This record gives sequence, structure tokens and C-alpha cells, in this order.
Amino acid sequence: MYYEVYVDSIFLMNLVMNFYLLLLVNHSTFHTATCKRLLFGAVVGAVFAILPFFIGGLVWLKLVIGVVVGTIGMIFTAFPIKSVRAMFGILEKLLLYSFLMGGTLLFLISCVPFIRRWITGLFGIMGAGALICMALLFCKERELKKKQDSLCRATLIQKDERMTVEALVDSGNSLIEPISGKPVCIIERDVFNSLWKEEEALYRAVPYHSIGRKRGVLQGYLLSELQIELEGMVKSFRDVYVAVCEERISEGVKMIVNPMLFQKC
Repeated sequence: MYYEVYVDSIFLMNLVMNFYLLLLVNHSTFHTATCKRLLFGAVVGAVFAILPFFIGGLVWLKLVIGVVVGTIGMIFTAFPIKSVRAMFGILEKLLLYSFLMGGTLLFLISCVPFIRRWITGLFGIMGAGALICMALLFCKERELKKKQDSLCRATLIQKDERMTVEALVDSGNSLIEPISGKPVCIIERDVFNSLWKEEEALYRAVPYHSIGRKRGVLQGYLLSELQIELEGMVKSFRDVYVAVCEERISEGVKMIVNPMLFQKC
């Protein structure tokens, strides 16, 4: 018995479906990867998916190369992973979304007759995958908002000065620098004093309003670089505005990160 295999169709389908899955994982990790990296990761996964058709050897070995190595390569290409823990966290999310998307497609093809004929072809499956991806993104939006109130490590870099502090990604922080429209993070006074010489620092006024308090203005400064380490992954941001808080933020927490910072990626 012989089968005709269209490698280009397999490559295209894996490329598109891998991109959907990586997009879902990226949505669950504060958008730590760029679209360019997600696309490159999807390409790596698609290449390894068709590689077994071009090499000889044992079937199990080709499956290891095509699935295991391809999946790990796709993860490391797409995401800025800094630890084994982060890699397994991404792998767990990738497998979860794979089962959700694959299971939904299988259910539609097997159990919904009037839909089956529309999604059995290559472009039909990719189109159905896109709809499922959008539905999952919508369902996971509430979970992402809950994750926004979480602790992380922040490294602030200003010229030759560097300082690492415990930080909180707080959904209640919606400060915006009024001229540029960029999100503003909040730091304590001692953090500012460690990074800037006050007589040389130029600031912009950042208006704020908090529940139960009057309106006011904070002094905002442009930070050269901010690195956020969250769940074992590091995301770097250039030219980030930070506002100085004269009061103590919290026990052990020196900075409040604006979650909109991640949405700008």
C-alpha cells in the first residue's frame, strides 16, 4: 500500500497551527515574545515536522526528532527562556492548548455533520483553528488579568547604574505619561536615589488619582532599560517611564509594574 504525502501542505498546516499555539502561550505569559520570534518558532516546529520524511532510520527515532526535538526547538526559538522551570512551564501550556485545539477540531469533524464538510480541507482546518484560537484567547483574558497581580523581579538600568528589586505587576496601576502616552511604573524614593543624581534628573509631571485620595502629580523619569523576570523568563523594555512614590509601597516590594507595559509589545 502506498500513500501520497504532500510535504508542502504538511509544512503549511504545521506552520499555521504552531503559530496559533505559540500565540496562545504568549498571551498567557504577558506577551514575553514578539510576533517575529513567534513566527520563527512556528517555522522551526514545521521544519522538524517534515524532517522525518527526508531521513531514514528507526521510526521511533524519527518521531523523537520530529516531535520532541522540534517542540523544544520551537519553544526556545519563540520565548526568552532563562531556566529549566520556565521551559517546562511553557511546554505545559503548549501541550494544554494543543489538546484543547486538537480536541475541539476532532469533535467538530466527528460529531457536527453540517460543519464537517467545511473544515476537512487544508484551509478549512486552518480557518477553524483560527476561530478556536480567538475563542481561547477570549476565554483566557480573565485568567491573564488575575495573573497580573503577581510578584516578579525587576532590574532597573540607568546609564552605568543597575539595581534589582522585588516588584509587583499590579492591574490597579494605570498611570500614563501624558505626552508620550506610555505606561508608567512606580518606584520608591530610595530606588530613585540609587539610580539618579537628583540635581541632574529632569522629570515630567505624571497626574494620578487613587480611590479615597485626592488627585495629585508624581515626578516621572525616563529609565534607560527595565528588565522584568517573571516565571523564569526575562523581558526587556527600553525607555520606560517610572514615577517616584514618597511612601512605602509594600513589605519587600520596591516597585509597581504597569501591566500595560507588556501589552505594548
